[in-house]
Amino acid sequence: MTMTDDPHGIDLNDPDRILEIAKANVDPDEVVHAVKDNADALFTWDYGKGQRAALDKLYEKAKRSQWNGTTDLPWETEVDLDAFEPVSDPLETEYFFDHENSPLKGMNEAQRHEVDLESFKWSLSQFMHGEQGALLCTAKIVETVPWIDAKYYAATQVVDEARHVEVFARYTHEKLGGPYPINPHLRLLLDDIINDSRWDMTYLGMQIMVEGLALAAFGFMHGMTNEPLLKQLLRYVMSDEARHVAFGVLSLQEVYDGFTAAEIRERQEFAFDAALRMRDRFMRQEVWQNLGVDEYDMVKHMLDMPWELKAFQRLLFAKIVPNCRKLGLLDAGDGWLRDRFTDIGVIEFEHHEDTSEEYIDFDITENPVEAA
Repeated sequence: MTMTDDPHGIDLNDPDRILEIAKANVDPDEVVHAVKDNADALFTWDYGKGQRAALDKLYEKAKRSQWNGTTDLPWETEVDLDAFEPVSDPLETEYFFDHENSPLKGMNEAQRHEVDLESFKWSLSQFMHGEQGALLCTAKIVETVPWIDAKYYAATQVVDEARHVEVFARYTHEKLGGPYPINPHLRLLLDDIINDSRWDMTYLGMQIMVEGLALAAFGFMHGMTNEPLLKQLLRYVMSDEARHVAFGVLSLQEVYDGFTAAEIRERQEFAFDAALRMRDRFMRQEVWQNLGVDEYDMVKHMLDMPWELKAFQRLLFAKIVPNCRKLGLLDAGDGWLRDRFTDIGVIEFEHHEDTSEEYIDFDITENPVEAA
């Protein structure tokens, strides 16, 4: 199988396929978006707290690690957009602006700055939208998971996600002049996660895939940004996100041990489809539209980027791949998911630390956040 083919014979690097998804957004000005939630709400009359010790430990840690997005962040910090430095991989930046086939080649410094700034606004906007997706998905987990320890923890995550939406919305509105709309690839992925009736799919789609990628992305941006308010905001959010991914790993590990080969294969395919959608959303079509850059040419140029230059895109899977290995999804059956992650160039991360215990390293009570 080649890098450009999926198991169904579809060219994964076809710009037309990626851009076609945008047409699914038939009402870009909608304010309320409805998705059919097909899941049953489950009560449990077994209130025995601590039956799942790892989840109980996570719940107790979450209760001690709450922070206030209004009072714990220095919102008085001035954000000078004229002095903004790009939060991106230098190799990717060079490929964008200096490669002979790039639609951005020949831009002056002011134009390059605008591309960097709009890309930054776009990224934070998608984080905000993704956090609302996590808010809804975790509320669904409270309803649908059958274990009381998981319901207790998921309830703390609902509070976390509301706080994340709040701080990203405030930052994009007050410091960046307003957000970008949700990317269609991200919206359709969130729709599918919420629409699925099976509670473990909510976990897999949100806790492992979306939250796993977000944790890696926040870590990259935290390390690259020179903006003190954002740096502190991201550090607080990362403390929560690491617990959220651990919640998925600890819960699904128990569940998948009892699944049939056919059920596991369906989860493998779902995970890979989610990975592709998240890759495709990083094509930033909305930015190119806003700047008057040809979308097709720019998406094609991004897809044609050599693998050795895609350090940032690969890094986004640094949490997803080891967590899928921890869950047994990489090598289950005939190793289907291992082959797919190899095809898209991210299998190198399989032996990175999984998040089942790593969340302690991120925790703000264990490692206090210093004021910027």
